[in-house]
Amino acid sequence: MNDNLKIVISGGGTGGHIFPAIAIADAVKRRFPEADILFIGAKGRMEMERVSKAGYPIKGLWISGFTKEIKTLSLPLKLVDSFNRAIAILRRFKPDVVIGVGGYASGPTLMAANFLGIPTVIQEQNSYPGKTNRNVGKKAKAICVAYDHLDQWFPAEKIHFTGNPLRANIVLDGSREEAAEYFHLDPTKPVALLVGGSQGALGINKGISAQLAAFKDSDLQLIWQTGKTYIAQAQEEVNTLGLENQVKPTVFIDRMDLAYGLADVVISRAGAMSISELALVQKPVIFVPLPTAAEDHQTKNAQQLVDAEAAIMVRNAETEKELVPTLFKLKTDKALQAKMSENIGKFARPNAADDIVDVIIKAIS
Repeated sequence: MNDNLKIVISGGGTGGHIFPAIAIADAVKRRFPEADILFIGAKGRMEMERVSKAGYPIKGLWISGFTKEIKTLSLPLKLVDSFNRAIAILRRFKPDVVIGVGGYASGPTLMAANFLGIPTVIQEQNSYPGKTNRNVGKKAKAICVAYDHLDQWFPAEKIHFTGNPLRANIVLDGSREEAAEYFHLDPTKPVALLVGGSQGALGINKGISAQLAAFKDSDLQLIWQTGKTYIAQAQEEVNTLGLENQVKPTVFIDRMDLAYGLADVVISRAGAMSISELALVQKPVIFVPLPTAAEDHQTKNAQQLVDAEAAIMVRNAETEKELVPTLFKLKTDKALQAKMSENIGKFARPNAADDIVDVIIKAIS
């Protein structure tokens, strides 16, 4: 394989699409240092900043979510504009392959690649694929998946079970004491980690707020990723209850390796990338699926792990009543924690990014 590969990676919108896209790009670069990689994202979305910070060039399309735009006159205009711009970008760049990771920009870019006869590869992160991937998957050379039974939507001969590629440095190299010092917590006491995704999770935040006072009667400590919109309220509640040394609200967690390393139990949305990370670090987890996720795919993701006795699920509508009691019950049940850790570890695919590169090379050749 020629070292001078030219690859386009398209998608974004959330960290769940951006982090695997960057992980794939990094894996390509490790194997082919001279490879030329271009990202295509959606203007105004977080990939425009995150991809650039990772050191890769990115072009933006004028596109947004179908659900948001379906009732407006701008949707067909945006689709046509994005499709035409994607064609222009691909004609200038002349990639050997186009990889779609999901998100607003992925659809028009993959359709443009199909129109131009450029090989495409889809990285489907979820157990239930969205409509865009189901449509463009018909013409893809290969579909990389992380769950079984996706031959309901994709041709079986095109499916490659690779798992989801993960962002770098999520496994703790240091000690629990180092992690506790970073978050200003006591390493001798149990710690819960709440991660609501890259933008926070309102339902989970409200569930914690509703029974935050219960932490005063417990030794359980909490790293609470709130997102930007909830941080002020969370910090005020913590200060009012005098829990500053026990509960640590934060907008975003930069050192996920330290957070995962310190956590005894985790509360999380059920996005595909969150599940893949938790499987790799083997943490017992309470999933609170985002009910508004496309076609309720987060509930379907979480249910697979619940069925495998690898996780617990609390519905978003029930968080204010059930989340904290469920957390405290799990915290005291060491046998259940051990069982869940072992079972979720069976879903881990630590070499996913490199396996996807193998699929990409095969698709090109």
